[in-house]
Amino acid sequence: MNTDVVTSALGMFAFLAIEITLLFLAISYLVGVLQMYIPPERIRNVLSSQNGKGYVMAAFLGAITPFCSCSTIPFLKGLIRAQAGFGTMMVFLFASPLLNPMIIGLFAVTFGLEVTGYYFVSALAVSITAGYLLEKLGFEKYVKPEVYAEPDQRCCGSTCSGSTEPVNKWMKIWQGVWKDFKKAMPYIFVGVGVGSLIYGAIPTDWIASFAGADNPFAIPFAAIVGIPLYIRAEAVILLSAPLAAKGMSIGAIVALVIGSAGASLTEVILLKSMFRNQMIVAFLTVVLGMAVATGYSYGLLF
Repeated sequence: MNTDVVTSALGMFAFLAIEITLLFLAISYLVGVLQMYIPPERIRNVLSSQNGKGYVMAAFLGAITPFCSCSTIPFLKGLIRAQAGFGTMMVFLFASPLLNPMIIGLFAVTFGLEVTGYYFVSALAVSITAGYLLEKLGFEKYVKPEVYAEPDQRCCGSTCSGSTEPVNKWMKIWQGVWKDFKKAMPYIFVGVGVGSLIYGAIPTDWIASFAGADNPFAIPFAAIVGIPLYIRAEAVILLSAPLAAKGMSIGAIVALVIGSAGASLTEVILLKSMFRNQMIVAFLTVVLGMAVATGYSYGLLF
């Protein structure tokens, strides 16, 4: 294997492993603090699937949270434990990495308001529709039962010494976060490792050559390549100008962004720790469908 590929892959692995670890721990801790002060009943009422507004609120929550696909997972786990509506949780899962403020801002600067508006409306509409349909089709049964259980916060590692002294509430939150992280850690490193290797091995020139405007399959190709090619959506958007200059269509670029931001390989592996295979397949189908439909429809309408 080329030395440059190995170096690039190792550098990306180190960067992503540290970034995702810190984000996972920080966001999990924040969720723990919020759960301490916000009763689960309040979350259930706001994000209830029985109330149509719950879907809109979930999409709005996803749009204002600056999370990437992987850092959405600990927040989603908190919603599951609070027993929020399944459909609204799925709306948050789809919308959060695609509609965060950073992505929308970069889209507007790079492509203008027309492309940004179409991307936003499409991602929002598909997220809400998919969340609603997945609940109505009964996909909640594919959530693993252990995800609903609160982590045992009574002890963690060396803190279990038979002492009956009360544990500080902030430390209790941290102990629960650390227990969750230890369960997720193998999934994180496997996903980051595979994604980093693919990132180092696939040059942008190769992507542009297969996703040119003259290729009728450029859009589904870009959407599929985006999933294993773990690059932050912000980075994909910044790279989009040279990709467009090399002949890649706007529709294919939008599909690449949705594929990489909405269903990165690392996120899919993390979701495997929470969902059964049927739910993973449904998740990938929604994201790929959203990417392909948005890419093709943009080309037809504009």
